[in-house]
Amino acid sequence: MKAINRLIQYFTAVIFIISGAVKLNDPYGTAIKLHEYFEVFSSDFTPLFEYLVPFSLFFSVFLSTFEIVLGIALLIGWRQKLTLKLLAAMVVFFGFLTFYSAYFNKVTDCGCFGDAIKFTPWQSFGKDMLLAVFIFYLIFVKDIGKILSVPARGAIVALSTVACLFMAYYAIEHLPFVDFRPYKVGANIPTDMQPSEPFRYAYTMEKNGKKEVFENYPTDTTYKFVSMDLLNPEAQPKILDYSIWNDDGDFTAYTFDGAKLLVIINRVEESDLHALPQIKALVDEVREEAEPLLLTSSTTEQLDPVRHEYQLDFPFFFGDDTVLKTIIRSNPGIVLMKDGTILGKWHYNDTPEKEDILELINNS
Repeated sequence: MKAINRLIQYFTAVIFIISGAVKLNDPYGTAIKLHEYFEVFSSDFTPLFEYLVPFSLFFSVFLSTFEIVLGIALLIGWRQKLTLKLLAAMVVFFGFLTFYSAYFNKVTDCGCFGDAIKFTPWQSFGKDMLLAVFIFYLIFVKDIGKILSVPARGAIVALSTVACLFMAYYAIEHLPFVDFRPYKVGANIPTDMQPSEPFRYAYTMEKNGKKEVFENYPTDTTYKFVSMDLLNPEAQPKILDYSIWNDDGDFTAYTFDGAKLLVIINRVEESDLHALPQIKALVDEVREEAEPLLLTSSTTEQLDPVRHEYQLDFPFFFGDDTVLKTIIRSNPGIVLMKDGTILGKWHYNDTPEKEDILELINNS
């Protein structure tokens, strides 16, 4: 029985640690997901949730750190009763979020494992319920394995908290340690906008009250169409929403032509504009080798004062706010592309030198 208890203890602990670590790798991504929840709850429950929107990043770091530290606490057996009670509260909280997402189809991606592992809302809810069963089982049996001395366990929990906060700070001030998004370095956007292979479907048809499934649509017109299911969903394009435009039309394909240095400003009012002089200096140095383009989700009226103040004398285009945030977790951010392939991405705190840009272009 002890072996089963240890297996459940360690399995539950590792799941919490991995889940929290993936979220903490990309605090802004988790904050975007929490932002969605706050907006949904503000319309479905009370407008008071709107007041939490500005604190999305804080809650992102807090919840991710809490998840990792509790997982480590369970792993080493630190303060059994407190740890299990807090884990139970957390899994009930996450269970409510995932059930609400699944049942009401509100937030279709809960972000339980960030962008690393995509779960449907019902899969996420099932995962939370399994963890709930394990946690309440551990509460009932009161049998948690412990390692090291009491002071050592306390020190590990404290150091883990500090390490998590440092990790979050670094990811916020730079970029995620690991990029799990479709716009990672090395990705070719036009290729990833296409299916990897022809789609195959299963067609459910009905005739004389009997349903049959075909892989090719039947030519017999006496069959009545019932449903169609995709057999190879893994062939779907990795990128579905990349689109760049301005008042003159669509310029998506233009961004794939040659070397382009994209300066991305999501919402002007949320951007750290103090970084623009350094970015402008880089643009001036490499504009012969990489054509600069400014991408924004703000309106022309919002952007023009900033362009004039910082002398951003290069073409600007519009993109969807969520897409631009997905491309790079920095506002403003810098992306180097050549023929649609992403060669490099930089946070404004890590604005590259001219030599870095030229080396990437020449080696591509």
